Amino acid sequence: MVDKAIMRLPNIQKIMGVLAGYAILQALFIIGQAYTLATVITNLWEGQGLSSQLAMVGLFFLSYSARHGVTFLRDKLLDTYAQKQAQELRSQLLAKLFRLGPVVVQEQGTGNMITMALEGISQVENYIHLILAKMMNMMIVPWLILAVIFLLDWESGVTLLLIFPLIIIFMIILGYAAQAKADRQYKAFQLLSNHFIDSLRGIDTLKVFGLSKRYGRSIYNTSEAFRKATMSTLRIGILSTFALDFFTTLSVAIVAVLLGLRLIKQEVFLFPALTVLILSPEYFLPVRDFSSDYHATLDGKNAMTAVREVLELPEREEQQKALPKWTSTTSLMLEQMSFSYDGHTETIQPFDFATTGFKKIGVIGMSGSGKSTFISGLSGFLTPHSGAIQVADQSLTSFAQTDWQKQMSYIPQSPYLFQLTLRENIAFYTPEATEAEILEAIEVVGLNELVAELPEGIDTPIGQGARALSGGQAQRIALARAFLDKERKILLFDEPTAHLDIETEVEIKERMLPLMENRLVFFATHRLHWMHQMDLILVIEQGKIVEQGTFAELTAKQGHFYDLTKQMRREADV
Repeated sequence: MVDKAIMRLPNIQKIMGVLAGYAILQALFIIGQAYTLATVITNLWEGQGLSSQLAMVGLFFLSYSARHGVTFLRDKLLDTYAQKQAQELRSQLLAKLFRLGPVVVQEQGTGNMITMALEGISQVENYIHLILAKMMNMMIVPWLILAVIFLLDWESGVTLLLIFPLIIIFMIILGYAAQAKADRQYKAFQLLSNHFIDSLRGIDTLKVFGLSKRYGRSIYNTSEAFRKATMSTLRIGILSTFALDFFTTLSVAIVAVLLGLRLIKQEVFLFPALTVLILSPEYFLPVRDFSSDYHATLDGKNAMTAVREVLELPEREEQQKALPKWTSTTSLMLEQMSFSYDGHTETIQPFDFATTGFKKIGVIGMSGSGKSTFISGLSGFLTPHSGAIQVADQSLTSFAQTDWQKQMSYIPQSPYLFQLTLRENIAFYTPEATEAEILEAIEVVGLNELVAELPEGIDTPIGQGARALSGGQAQRIALARAFLDKERKILLFDEPTAHLDIETEVEIKERMLPLMENRLVFFATHRLHWMHQMDLILVIEQGKIVEQGTFAELTAKQGHFYDLTKQMRREADV
């Protein structure tokens, strides 16, 4: 039930110590509450006046208030601690994903990663709060109460002591069943998240090909599987809560019957019997509280395990080297370079490549040929399987170099729009940019019409839940970001126009080409018309770079590039 990782959280020993103190105080106030209430009832039974019991009544309300005051302070402490740890865990997760790059997101699923970073972390926060409070109460409160019960009536103490392990064993049995159900539920939730996000991102394409209804049914079936898994888990959770409530109530009833029989036989006095009877439900209360939130703690534990699995993914420790800024004379040389996702099977097979200065390098191939893998390798998100890298006479083992990545802008197929204003989205990587510079970037990439339509101009909120933008407008914003950051001289494009219609693509192309001047550009695409403007072309087929050269050289050679153009044009005709 308790994830061992929770005991490695920062300052956990201090928090546990404070919680132990709160649990002891709570137990003492519970005992004081029972003692004063039993005293008042006993004295009234013996014929004493109500006015003589006012002091004890006052002590009872003082104990009651203090008990709940301790609960309030404990919850406030755990709220602050759990929120802080959840924020730190989210920061660690996002930093890890940034270091690992888009490769791990593709492996784990975009929907799964988004759900994990948002709802999953919230579940972890709730888990930290619940498990620490309930675990500490279970460890301390029942035993202090049991010690007092033994002092008052050892026979009742023995009865309660013998019943407690039976309830714990029953809770463990049901707990294993609930854990198995919760694991299946979490896997169904991950599948649903990935399926829904992927379908949502491709909804326009699905509509074009008339597949949206089919995928709608698929999402419905996946959500039904998740609903059934959730209901199955809830059934176990409700059953365990009912069973524990039933057995604890039955246990208290047994103690009450035994005490009643002994009172009739005058084997026990009213005050200790009444105090034991009041304390008996409090003795079982921590277990019942733990059971009532069992399902919530299972969800949080599964989410925390999933986050930890991502955080513990291996990272290659790369020796950082000082690299100069890319200029017109800087050189890049790759020898027998290959890339692999799993460290064993080469996705991009060994190749040699060299370039110097500012060039536009086209990377062309059919879908699935390895273009995105090539770009991921150059960005440093993918560790080379073999080969040597040399940048400005510096030998490297991978592109995961801070000085390389600081000079690089990466523009994917679907740029992300943050839930901020248009101004903040454009200047996200260059917050120091002036309004004049932002307006210049808007002019260069052709966003003037969009700005004119927005009610608050560049200060209009866009992104999720705000103003929706088309794919072409999102690409223009990504280009504006790249234009603003004039210090970055290396541009990596991973099929940035793959989801755009040809009219929008041609218009964006006119805006993109000037941005490529005086920069080293790697442009991966399967659109042939881009190759006319490239200084060098790399042709990829099934993970192999089969040809390199200019457009004129490759066309005259009538080799792989020539065959590829014929194949693509035939598909276009179809």
